Amino acid sequence: MEMTTLFVIGMFATFGVLLFSGFPVAWVLAGTAVIWTFIGIISVEQFGADLWFDWGSSIGLVPERLWGLVGSETLVALPMFIFMGIMLDQSGVAERLMTNMVKLFGGVRGGYAVTVIVIGVLLAATTGIIGASVVLLGMLSLPIMMRSGYSKELAVGTACATGTLGILIPPSIMLVLMADRLATPEASVGDLFMGAFFPGIMLGAMYVTYVLVLAYLKPSVAPVDPNREKVDLSVAWDVVKAVLPTAGLILLVLGSIFAGVATPTEASGVGAAGAMALAAANRRLSLSVIKDTLYSTTKTASFIFAIFVGATAFSVVLRGLGGDEVIADALTGLPFGPDGVLLTILFIVFLLGFFLDWVEITLIILPLVAPVVQAMGFDLVWFTILFAVCLQTSFLTPPVGFALFYIKGVCPPEIKVTHIYKGVAPFILLQLLGLTLIYYFPKIVTWLPNVAYGN
Repeated sequence: MEMTTLFVIGMFATFGVLLFSGFPVAWVLAGTAVIWTFIGIISVEQFGADLWFDWGSSIGLVPERLWGLVGSETLVALPMFIFMGIMLDQSGVAERLMTNMVKLFGGVRGGYAVTVIVIGVLLAATTGIIGASVVLLGMLSLPIMMRSGYSKELAVGTACATGTLGILIPPSIMLVLMADRLATPEASVGDLFMGAFFPGIMLGAMYVTYVLVLAYLKPSVAPVDPNREKVDLSVAWDVVKAVLPTAGLILLVLGSIFAGVATPTEASGVGAAGAMALAAANRRLSLSVIKDTLYSTTKTASFIFAIFVGATAFSVVLRGLGGDEVIADALTGLPFGPDGVLLTILFIVFLLGFFLDWVEITLIILPLVAPVVQAMGFDLVWFTILFAVCLQTSFLTPPVGFALFYIKGVCPPEIKVTHIYKGVAPFILLQLLGLTLIYYFPKIVTWLPNVAYGN
């Protein structure tokens, strides 16, 4: 085995070991980079290793990359979309939607779970913040479903899985990060937003179908509420009034991007202003709300950018050790053909999701494998959406499924961890089914970008 291969394996092994030390991931990434910087320098100077690794060319790249990171116009959208999502959570829009849509769907078997999914899709198209969506849906829906006799597994699984749609349905902060890491005109933020739109809606429709079929086959898991209100025109009108502001904001943000009127960065500013307007319209806007929203936005963005710093140092050092060539050779050397290589990458990403957050996987793995996949002739937008859907499952897979931790924090005492695990299992299978459909029918992803650009 060549020295460069040993170095790359050693660097990933060091990262894996340090990951279980309890230190923050950003520090682990940066610390691994520092350790292997010295190993690389010593190997070049003492053993004549065939690396381009030297103090000036490798370490000097870190501040250069970080400066490019801070100056990236694409990443300006990141804190703006985070602000938009958190402000919407403060605006009372979700509570109003839940109150009115429960009246509309209460007479349908499984209707409360369907309500959660519909509201989750609407929130996903306006927030893109997983933690906020999962917590909010859990707080709003679990008490209602438990009082109505829903099974614990279905109630908690629906709220938890639906909350993760925000990471896929645009505007998604994950897609913004992916576009920045790919840094290619073939996969801009607008391309990824358009490509992810139908897959996200498809997953929501699959969730609804699963709930309705399960409720039909096993009525006891999702009974009809005997105390439901009678549906009339006034109830339907209340639902329309509750949906219109959210739908208007979605149209304003995504419509301006898809129509080419605004860039994603410009649209993120419009979305942030629109979220404040909705909060003001619901009489939820105050100095304390603005202060709390700005604090939460800064905290979330700082967490992501801290990992950015660590991942930048990690990727620079990995490249200096020959990581790009080692990984490219390993993938192209697989005896499976191009489709087999692609499926191998997705399988590895799925396994990594059990232990790593989507931020680390996006920042480290995606830039390494995307050039290989593109060189094999695959559509880069299609592959990136496959990658994103695969990453979405990482929020639901133990032991590091963050959505599981979020939902546990707002669950009633009678809902245990075993109920959460059993509840999300069918939704993980649905996501894998959705991933399979996207793989075999690429037009689910590529049709909208092609129509938008006239290809």
